Amino acid sequence: MRSEEIDVMPQTLAIVPPGGRSAAGDASPARDPRYAVLDVATSHAQEYLDGLRSRRVDPGAHIDDLRAALGRPLTDEGVDPLQVIDDLVRDVEPGLVASGGPRYFGFVVGGALPVAVAADWLVSSWDQNAVGYALSPALSVAEEAAGVWVRDLLDLPSTCSIGFVTGGQMANFTCLAAARNAVLLDAGWDVEGEGLAGAPPLRVFAGEDVHMTIKVACRMLGLGANRLRMVAADDQGRMIPAELALALAEHDGPAIVCAQAGEINTGAFDPFAEIVEICRARGAWCHIDGAFGLWAAASPTRRRLLDGYEGADSWATDAHKWLNVPFDCGIAAVADRHAHQAATAPSKITCIPAHCDDIPWGSDWTPELSRRARGVPLYAALRALGRSGVAAMIDRCCEHAQRIADRLAQADGVEIVNDVVLNQVLVRFADDDAVTAAVIDRAQRDGTCYPSPSTFRGRAVMRISIVGWQTTTQDIDRSADAILRTAAACTSPAAGGDAHT
Repeated sequence: MRSEEIDVMPQTLAIVPPGGRSAAGDASPARDPRYAVLDVATSHAQEYLDGLRSRRVDPGAHIDDLRAALGRPLTDEGVDPLQVIDDLVRDVEPGLVASGGPRYFGFVVGGALPVAVAADWLVSSWDQNAVGYALSPALSVAEEAAGVWVRDLLDLPSTCSIGFVTGGQMANFTCLAAARNAVLLDAGWDVEGEGLAGAPPLRVFAGEDVHMTIKVACRMLGLGANRLRMVAADDQGRMIPAELALALAEHDGPAIVCAQAGEINTGAFDPFAEIVEICRARGAWCHIDGAFGLWAAASPTRRRLLDGYEGADSWATDAHKWLNVPFDCGIAAVADRHAHQAATAPSKITCIPAHCDDIPWGSDWTPELSRRARGVPLYAALRALGRSGVAAMIDRCCEHAQRIADRLAQADGVEIVNDVVLNQVLVRFADDDAVTAAVIDRAQRDGTCYPSPSTFRGRAVMRISIVGWQTTTQDIDRSADAILRTAAACTSPAAGGDAHT
């Protein structure tokens, strides 16, 4: 076979000289025609991002139309890559939710800073396995640096370990894996070698408003979702320390306590100082689920909400929420780095080279061997924002939350259910589940903004979650006007009310 590379991509057959040089032997590299598709994708991406501010938030596409467009048969001969990308954009666009835009307030989903998007594109282009230094020295060191910045920004112990995982779910899973192994080892049981069969009974304690990711993590770790011991919480979803102490007293075996920084509905914070003290006295592991709320530590004006959190044993958060990096960037932090490493490091797998603590290996801190360098977009975002930029973004979102709460509360029949301490606003209309559901549905279909439905204390509520970097005061006022307009339409028969449709 000749030394030339043979391009066998469909409809683009070409002979490309080694190194990408021109056929004439010119020293300047020629553009490889196979990568022209990247320019097309960049153009489409730029057009989409440029239109986010004016785009309606709800897509409005019907699932049947999306299936008809995207569910075409797979061909035998393949399709030209340029056409594939053009068709993909055309077929997907009608079904995209503008979740990266300034008026998407659903499900605590942030947007993506342009610098983080750019870094994410580079990560895909570099195509490195971030399992560790031997496979990607530079990106392993970049993730190591990002971990140092995260510890510093969140004021976590300087010696704690940092693992970059897919999101909040796997961050909680990873931290609780370390917790499970550590507390059982303290009880004289090697769960890594012996498994859970025959182990001392281990109980996980959490407030009654615990996020579902804790329950899922307990299920995946063999701890049993149904064995999660719920502790009473107050009217904002904060765990009551006295109730925790009583619950722990009923169990004399290994224990893990899961506290919350930012309850998913109200945004409330558990009283960490008291909870940590109770855990220390009992010998229980204290974990904090702070998917979005942990970033309040980066704001000098909001840090007080986290009083005592630094005394916990582990912390989970998600950078795609309030740090506004692309999806796939959860963070698991563990004070006892040896417990963390013991739970996740593939130390006995022969294909992983032996390494020392001075060499960064992402696989030591995550339950994965093949993964993208998900810490690099975070590196880019933190370097671009700096301390003051992160703090300003957090404070701005909190101020927007208070503003929209104040605007909505002025209307008759509108109740703000929670104390707005962070970025979450719960709204109820006419003190009626059906009316509230109708307002949410109509507001989403209106397309101006996108609040999400939720339930708190057995009542239907509209949840407004503000974490996007693009949101302005004008977006807040425009959204408040749209919500009030739809509320009036749902409660006034003369205006076409549809509360019970």
